Amino acid sequence: MKIAVIGLGYVGLPLARLFATKYSVVGFDINKSRVDELNSGIDSTLEIDKSLLESVLLKQPTQNAIGLLCSTNLEDIKDCNYYIVTVPTPVDKNNRPDLTPLYKSSETVGKVLKKGDIVIYESTVYPGVTEDECVPVLERVSGLEFNIDFFAGYSPERINPGDKQHTVEKILKVTAGSTPEIGIKVNDLYKSVITAGTHLAPTIKVAEAAKVIENSQRDINIAFVNELSKIFNILGIDTHDVLEAAGTKWNFLPFKPGLVGGHCIGVDPYYLAQKAQEMGYHPEIILAGRRLNDSMGEYVASQVVKLMIKKGVVVNGASLLMLGITFKENCPDVRNTKIVDVIAALKEYGIFVDIYDPWANPSEVKHEYGLITTNAFPSKKYDAIILGVAHNEFSLIDYSLIKNESSVLYDVKGILGNLADGKL
Repeated sequence: MKIAVIGLGYVGLPLARLFATKYSVVGFDINKSRVDELNSGIDSTLEIDKSLLESVLLKQPTQNAIGLLCSTNLEDIKDCNYYIVTVPTPVDKNNRPDLTPLYKSSETVGKVLKKGDIVIYESTVYPGVTEDECVPVLERVSGLEFNIDFFAGYSPERINPGDKQHTVEKILKVTAGSTPEIGIKVNDLYKSVITAGTHLAPTIKVAEAAKVIENSQRDINIAFVNELSKIFNILGIDTHDVLEAAGTKWNFLPFKPGLVGGHCIGVDPYYLAQKAQEMGYHPEIILAGRRLNDSMGEYVASQVVKLMIKKGVVVNGASLLMLGITFKENCPDVRNTKIVDVIAALKEYGIFVDIYDPWANPSEVKHEYGLITTNAFPSKKYDAIILGVAHNEFSLIDYSLIKNESSVLYDVKGILGNLADGKL
């Protein structure tokens, strides 16, 4: 058994590292700089520390040796018999699913696919993508016939970036195969390394649907508390106090208001909505939740501006410090971060924004969003400060160093207590 993991990002690398403790694994990625850094024992996503990565790395290609070889060379995955695709599934500027990474990775696998091979997809998709979109690409490029010459599986990723407790082996894995027999093979493969266990779904479409509703459900729940925060703000009630009181009931769901970004929750509901609309059904609740959550960046900016006006701060030309640019705390991941929505809205008011984030890579932020960030704590005072991300470092800041009597301190994450002038 030899496994190829296609894509070595936040999902692929932890999975490849885990499989490499028991199997011969080739991690394949088209990004040469990413492969070079991994082969030197460095993971810039900070998901795998250096010692753990080096413990499985194969410095020299050895035939079927247990361990991990990271490569950009197609030849290195030719003799694999399991291909696990872990590429991203983004949306375009109109929030329509963009399957380009899946198509291209399927073409890559199709070039080396052989009789008897199994291709497993982990990317989050709407029901039907694996068999209706990806498999035809594999057939076209390889010249092989599905479920006769080669087979498919699906096991949706459940990685939580930055979470050192719920690592990949500790998260129960849903699995599925294109035939009942292949389902058992796929399930056994994951069961051999996932200590939390597995759940074999009856079909690939069921497994695809299960994954996409996980994040859609969370998105809707957060949208509900975001709407509550808007209502309670008008009523002059602290939303966090309300949630704490309501949370004393055993079955109350503990969601908090906030900005909903990232590669999953802020994206996946659009995949399910798109498929529903193709089938003639308009998903009202899913899209309503998305609209509300996507509006929160502009809402935060407007709340900060109102507080500045109340304090007598001249808004046009004011200076503001944004604390955090990543999509979540204690993690360098800036994919689909909604902090950029807050910044864009603030700039429309004529506010000059500096961004401080000790976790984010400034060159990555510049490339993705055209924004300048710094990893160095600022040495001046600002008219307003927004705590946008709950990095541990931000709870240790002496805010008197960066604010004065008239400065506004707004807490998006609700971690500063009475120190803040306002919060969601």
